[in-house]
Amino acid sequence: MSQQTILVTGGAGYIGSHVVRQLGEAGERVVTLDNLSRGFRASVLAGELVVGDTGDGALVTRVLKEQRVDTIMHFAASTVVPESVENPLKYYLNNTANTRTLLAAATDAGVRHFVFSSTAAVYGMPPGGVAGEDTPTQPINPYGTSKLMSEWMLRDLAAATGLRYVALRYFNVAGSDPGGRIGQSTPGATLLTKVAAEHVVGRRPHVAIYGTDFETPDGTGVRDYIHVEDLATAHRDALAYLRDGGASETLNCGYGRGYSVREVLDAMGRAAGRPLVVREEDRRAGDPPILIARADRIRRVLGWSPRHDDLDFIVRTVLDWERELERRAA
Repeated sequence: MSQQTILVTGGAGYIGSHVVRQLGEAGERVVTLDNLSRGFRASVLAGELVVGDTGDGALVTRVLKEQRVDTIMHFAASTVVPESVENPLKYYLNNTANTRTLLAAATDAGVRHFVFSSTAAVYGMPPGGVAGEDTPTQPINPYGTSKLMSEWMLRDLAAATGLRYVALRYFNVAGSDPGGRIGQSTPGATLLTKVAAEHVVGRRPHVAIYGTDFETPDGTGVRDYIHVEDLATAHRDALAYLRDGGASETLNCGYGRGYSVREVLDAMGRAAGRPLVVREEDRRAGDPPILIARADRIRRVLGWSPRHDDLDFIVRTVLDWERELERRAA
């Protein structure tokens, strides 16, 4: 039987490109579909790149059939929480409606496996700030709602067809390829570690803390930071699980511990060898005070074994990549 193909939507973006690279290193046949609105051609280090949009049903259908795709890994989405509050329809189009188009094409093409990039934002503000997969889903922003609606579509489609899926609910993704080949390159990025690294290399005059009056030990928001390499490995583990006949699953992707904004900025200061210039701002709309994963299930179900659960390592790889971007631009 000829080798089947994995279609990675959004594979030129931050997280998707790390997954594409790992799949290529594992000898998989990969095709990336990306409209390059936020991703980069140079970040696709394995397989073929098709420039296009997941909302283009005709294009998706053609790619699925011509490339003999039997697995989709779906990353293409808008992901900025405050923007989703200001422009919710963008998120219901890019994240929800386009996923519906992708799923319809996948059904017609007989795709068997689907790995979905979901988010911890589906939980909203869980009691105590800790969420397990059985925690009620109560998103507090359109980003989280748009992703939850996609999860519901996957659930219902799997019940009606032979499709099996793993939905991975990411907590705060950070870090970059330790080999220095790819990383978070998007201009105007809002990820805390990326913003802090841009400040260190002189691209920003300061780093803002949005909210210092949360009910947390130091008043700043607490998040569960997961290194992008470990997250990419979780996708490969999900693929192996589905290929082995595993049932559809929804799993948290985090380390099960939280760090505050101030702790992250202190870690960046250690990596930089100097303290950062920090400015305190008001809270942003849609930000919960604490969000930490209960993360034992993914280890048990997928056999996932993360390697980079260390805040200083995570931050150092972010800063290394930012310095590499500066070097390339020189």
